[in-house]
Amino acid sequence: MLAEVDEAAHHARRVAAGAVGHLTLGCVGSATYSLLPTLSRHLATELPGIDFSFRGEMLAPDQVEALRGGAIDVALLRPPAADLSLTVHTLRRDRLVVALPSDHPLAAKPRVRATDLADLDLIMHSADRHSVMHDVVLGVLRDVGVEPHIRHEVGETSTLITLVSGGLGVAVVPEPVTALALDGVVYRPLIRPAASIELAVAHRTDRNEPHLTRTIEVIRRLF
Repeated sequence: MLAEVDEAAHHARRVAAGAVGHLTLGCVGSATYSLLPTLSRHLATELPGIDFSFRGEMLAPDQVEALRGGAIDVALLRPPAADLSLTVHTLRRDRLVVALPSDHPLAAKPRVRATDLADLDLIMHSADRHSVMHDVVLGVLRDVGVEPHIRHEVGETSTLITLVSGGLGVAVVPEPVTALALDGVVYRPLIRPAASIELAVAHRTDRNEPHLTRTIEVIRRLF
């Protein structure tokens, strides 16, 4: 009985220190491929007593809803996340690049101007699902007088790049997407204007469990 009491006390101390628990992290598409492998390794090393699970390819509105409902505990998302119930910390800015079929004429250029995309078939994240990237790309192109010719709208970044690989159009994506290397796709920096998009970590403001707080600290330090 004394041993059980000691074990319970030890577990309680570990809980209070944020050393044990379970958390689910939701990741925006670009983070799924480029950041999640590094993040999962660091979390396993620094917080070995916490059980982590991950959900990838989530658009920001879906992440916000999942945070509200408790389906995920932490989100790596693209702001804005206009919800007063959430605490959002900007981690960094990622520049935008253009994904092109490798045999496309623009693939021969070291950089691509936004005006080069006039009259080209574009593959974009879905407007129906309120993708942040959809609005960002429209804004970048319209600022230089280009009215986008949208051929396909998709929900997942992997599908978007797959369609580019199939020669069905070009796409503007955050630079971390370049980690998704597919045959038939090349990436070129977007210039004039050079544009970028924020990456942030978010959680519910009313959540302050020690293991969640420690996880947020690791993420902010890493990125």
